[in-house]
Amino acid sequence: METRMNLMASDLGVRFSKRFASASLVIAQSTIPKTLQELVCLRASQINGCGYCIDIHTKEAAAAGETAVRINLVAAWRESTVFTQAEQAALALTEEGTRLADAHQGVSDETWAQLRSHYDDDQVVALVAEVAMINAANRLGVIVHQKGGTYEPGILASLSTTD
Repeated sequence: METRMNLMASDLGVRFSKRFASASLVIAQSTIPKTLQELVCLRASQINGCGYCIDIHTKEAAAAGETAVRINLVAAWRESTVFTQAEQAALALTEEGTRLADAHQGVSDETWAQLRSHYDDDQVVALVAEVAMINAANRLGVIVHQKGGTYEPGILASLSTTD
């Protein structure tokens, strides 16, 4: 499949992308570690099949200091020993919040309780917002068939200003 369109090739696409990045900046400035933010985004992107976002978040995770082992194992986090209980709660939220159509209740009470036992109110808001934002970004990328492979770490941060 060829890329259908470059969203950044239109004035509206550029303006939208800058505002989208600015909204994400609030999450980036939270107390959730950058590496966990990237792993959450990577896991949702894997589920949604967004090659461009997988490219972004593997590279940004590595640039933030995440290990190759943890980046590679995030797809099988339940079957690995390298994630803390707090990280597992965030990844469970990510999966359940991404697979809304697969469960009548969305995020389970068990997952929510685990999340609340590890994170304060602002951190929970940041994680919920992160899951919502990455799912929106994945949909943009998948709809236009945006390809992965060319992303350079730091490019998204440069969009975080609005003109």
